[in-house]
Amino acid sequence: MNSKAKFALAMGVGAAFVVGATTGALAKSPKRGGVLNLVVGSKIPSFDGHKESTFGMIHPIRPFYSLLMRVDPNNPQSPTAFQCDVCEGAIPKPTNDGKRYTFKIKKNVTFHDGQKMTAQDVLATHNKIIFPGKGVPSVRKGFFGMVEKISAPDDYTLVFDLKYASPGFLPALATPFNFVYSKADLEKHGMSWHQKNINGTGAFAFVQHQPGAFVEGKSRPGYHHMGADGKALPYLDGYKAISAPKMAIRVQAIRGDRAAIEFRGFPPKTRDDLVNALGDKITVQEGDWNCVMGASTNVNPTANGGPAFHAAAKDPRFKQALSLAMDRWGGSKYLSKIALVRTPGGVVFPKHPLAATKEQLMEMPTYNPDNKARRAMAKKLMAEAGHKVDFKLHNRAVDQPYKVVGTWMIDQWKKIGLDIEQQVLPTGPWFDGLRKKKTYQVGIDFNCQSVVNPVVDAAKFISKDKTGNNYASFIDRTLDKWYDQMNRESDPAKQASIMRKFEKRVLWEQSHFMINYWWFKINPHRSYVKGWNQAPSHYLNQHLDQVWLDK
Repeated sequence: MNSKAKFALAMGVGAAFVVGATTGALAKSPKRGGVLNLVVGSKIPSFDGHKESTFGMIHPIRPFYSLLMRVDPNNPQSPTAFQCDVCEGAIPKPTNDGKRYTFKIKKNVTFHDGQKMTAQDVLATHNKIIFPGKGVPSVRKGFFGMVEKISAPDDYTLVFDLKYASPGFLPALATPFNFVYSKADLEKHGMSWHQKNINGTGAFAFVQHQPGAFVEGKSRPGYHHMGADGKALPYLDGYKAISAPKMAIRVQAIRGDRAAIEFRGFPPKTRDDLVNALGDKITVQEGDWNCVMGASTNVNPTANGGPAFHAAAKDPRFKQALSLAMDRWGGSKYLSKIALVRTPGGVVFPKHPLAATKEQLMEMPTYNPDNKARRAMAKKLMAEAGHKVDFKLHNRAVDQPYKVVGTWMIDQWKKIGLDIEQQVLPTGPWFDGLRKKKTYQVGIDFNCQSVVNPVVDAAKFISKDKTGNNYASFIDRTLDKWYDQMNRESDPAKQASIMRKFEKRVLWEQSHFMINYWWFKINPHRSYVKGWNQAPSHYLNQHLDQVWLDK
């Protein structure tokens, strides 16, 4: 079935709720009813939030699940504004010198199959995320190095005991992939059951998944959050997440009002085209994006290319040369006009107090704006290393910004004498090569996180046995030590000092990772979509329980 046929299938149910919508006067109170059609620019590798790290899963599947706590949907830009989801009341203050958090669990939460949720389910969930057994995938286990143990003294109390006080703990708990699973499901069906099955406590119940076409959900009674009208959320009758990997199809869907929104983001020209065509029928939300793109060189001996490539991959000079080829400052001026990227930066979200200044970045040769000098150094290092290897750039078949940035990188490498082929794969095989088979050579890699939490987010760059998303497979105990120190340090100045050492080792001294650009989020959507506030991440605020349609 081709993409147009799949899109036609996806529009077969619920289309009447969005066709022919126009913008009227702003409603003062949320309205109930209607189906939200949204488009998703990627396929679903699996349904398991604990395993996945892609918007292709979070956008269609997140509305079926709850978290222990979540970002405030009315203020999702704030890195400190949280609210309880299945916990009760306000977010608890720590005791025991900042090392114990005691959560009270709501008593009115049920799973979609009718099971009553208790603290035992939330305990089983977080044990799976933080202390996964052998062979159990958990991409974010590295976020929780500060956790000593978790316990549930009764069915409505959950206690986290930490090894040390850490300001990164609560933001890590609010990560939107931390879906609450049923303990009974895990025990009866096994730890991989949720990869293909859905049973959550979210605002929407699962209706159907037509692979390659859409995921459909409907509102369910008895949801545990209340709306502004004093009734249980959600406001919507349902939603349909339509698979549309080609950006042109997503754009035409919104332009033709066959879909109302795409939560990930469009490039600047698309925004301008939609605004010019639709005027006040389109609303645009924009902001910096907690997602950084670059590339990593796989040091795993099983990487394609054999012993010759493996020798090169372990040599920092080879990796330094690859990074030196990139004109980050000049490329930003060009790419920011056509792609979802904008800001050259380091390992920290650019506007955060811990982020490196431009002057600090330029202390690393890879950020030298002098193209001639930088590329001469690259050629010299490549010659010194003596590795004559060809490789393929392992990339994802998603236009924005993967293929655009990948094509730019290929052109940059040509300027130091490398003729590199780009291997573009669908999301499933691409992720498989990154994290399961570990067969890629040099791959487009990323650190896309949710809540802006730089010290914890830096887990991406520690040793492979300490985190779940070090796809390059390196071991670096120096980085592990500094990461632990940053998470224990409460003095911002000392924390920043450690971060600069950490960053320089990752990006230059060992060149474990090549960072090119931080993304920029542009969300044009139909103006009748209300109640959704853009966050600094395309993973956050996707539960849809507060979204409503103003027809």
